[in-house]
Amino acid sequence: MKQFFILFSSLLFTGSLYHSQSLQNKESAPGNVKIIVLGNVQDAGSPQIGCRKECCLDLWKHPLQDRKITSLGLIDKELQKNYIFDASPDFTQQLQFLMEHTAIPKKTIPDGIFITHAHIGHYTGLMFLGKEAMNSRDIPVYTMPRLKKFFENNGPWSQLIRLQNIVPYEMQNETPIQVNSHLEVTPIQVPHRDEYSETVGFIIKGPHKKALFIPDIDKWNKWKYNITDLIKKVDYAFLDGTFYDSEEIGYRNIEDIPHPFVVESMELFKSLSPEYKKRIFFIHFNHTNKILNSESKQSKQVIEKGFNIARMGDEFEL
Repeated sequence: MKQFFILFSSLLFTGSLYHSQSLQNKESAPGNVKIIVLGNVQDAGSPQIGCRKECCLDLWKHPLQDRKITSLGLIDKELQKNYIFDASPDFTQQLQFLMEHTAIPKKTIPDGIFITHAHIGHYTGLMFLGKEAMNSRDIPVYTMPRLKKFFENNGPWSQLIRLQNIVPYEMQNETPIQVNSHLEVTPIQVPHRDEYSETVGFIIKGPHKKALFIPDIDKWNKWKYNITDLIKKVDYAFLDGTFYDSEEIGYRNIEDIPHPFVVESMELFKSLSPEYKKRIFFIHFNHTNKILNSESKQSKQVIEKGFNIARMGDEFEL
């Protein structure tokens, strides 16, 4: 097991000889490749359906434009390419936001979509690519094996494939994908509620920097890898921050909705140096999570402890 982990770490963070050389030979100028945060809210959005609590009450009358469901955009200005990580129910607005920042004339579709898993906030935006909406053509959608079969065998997703709105590409756990000459993406499986598919995070490797994206995981100690070791090997770590603490979930059983509380993660990461702490960006906040409000006590505590909070529109050079 130890030998496997060493081998895997080497592959994941330095790439095979071919991948490593291809990226080095095709380096882009700094700033040409970047990640942009397209949303930071949990699957059901904010305000959340049926909620009459204080967290949502005013939002029904005064919605906030930055309350979009979690997704990342990836922009390669030099090659005029862009990609999306997770197709959320807010996909329509998020795609427009990404296109405006890409600034490529007449471009209206992404060059690829990577899906973490089959929970509603992470793939249902694909419906807007169908004939009732965009009626797109041959957009690559990268999925794990179970998710690919789920799409192929269940409508309306199977119709997207049959009508060639999307083309599913099967990923393999811990196997890098050379997206283009500047970008490499590696899926890494994590423990989560896998009713319809596997759940993965992604290592996103650009010409100069690397990012880790794990919007959903049960608990860090259930994973076979040490999250603090991974944080040290990337430049940005976008990590599951669904719930701030146990008080937030109230009567609900955490076993039914397992996630690492933000306070748990901060305790786990407290011994990291300031350099490593600042690489961590919490994301994927439930509508009840007060971190969504940048002026809240909880948000200020995260910042005071040396960590960061991903906000819509934040950009990160790769």
